[in-house]
Amino acid sequence: MRDFYASSRPMPLDQADGLRRLFAGRRCVLLPLAANPHVAFSGSVLDRLAATLAAHGRRVLVVDAGAGAPLPPELARVDLAACIEPVAPRVSYLPARGLPLAHVDTRGSAAGFVDALQYAAPDADVLLLHADGADLARLLKRRAARPVLLAADHPESVKHAYANAKLLAGRCALMTFDLLLAAAPTSPRITAIVDSLAGCADRFLGAVLRGHAVVDPAGDPAEPADADLAALLAGQLALDGADDPDNWTAPAPAARGGFADLAAARPAVRPDTRPDFR
Repeated sequence: MRDFYASSRPMPLDQADGLRRLFAGRRCVLLPLAANPHVAFSGSVLDRLAATLAAHGRRVLVVDAGAGAPLPPELARVDLAACIEPVAPRVSYLPARGLPLAHVDTRGSAAGFVDALQYAAPDADVLLLHADGADLARLLKRRAARPVLLAADHPESVKHAYANAKLLAGRCALMTFDLLLAAAPTSPRITAIVDSLAGCADRFLGAVLRGHAVVDPAGDPAEPADADLAALLAGQLALDGADDPDNWTAPAPAARGGFADLAAARPAVRPDTRPDFR
């Protein structure tokens, strides 16, 4: 007689077991971007990142959970998938202010929110997650990641970027970071900002600023990525073994009609309720 109990699979240890098995064989990269209230053009940065990734064939879900992001629909508490909006070829968008806190467990981790996003958007290759530092700390507990700090070319934004690095290093023991500067490429302060932030991270946190890139808020999101942005994204994707950095040394021309056509593809909204995807 067949020994049913001997051949049965063991019972899962927790409720997330099914999700872990569901996504075990897929390559979905979490790209965490630390929100900065002193950067007026964070929407342009999200535009640029999503358009560049989409131009390289990635399917991107932009999750905007920063303090200045739009509130999600009430339905998002029970059905995230119904609230994800396609906004361009290979790019979808989810307004998510407050949603990480709704997924915090008894240990203070919101890692379940990332699992829920993967379940809601199973075709996404990249989760571009824009959230405040405190929320990122909850989301990235026990997760290998290199958070991307966001700053502009003025002191308060740089101070806040450093504060985010300090918070993430202290709470999550994450010790490497990338930096995106929303600034004109001709700004004379770029080198000084990068050197200052890298020096403070090294001296006071023991952390390393690995890569940096400049995103011109006035630029066209569909322009091909420069070498710095291509290298930064390649490094992020390679963290999960999702890509070979050599594939990004000569980026393919960015596809037109990505986030550049977003304004025409979605209903008009008040500028204070949603990032300016143009």
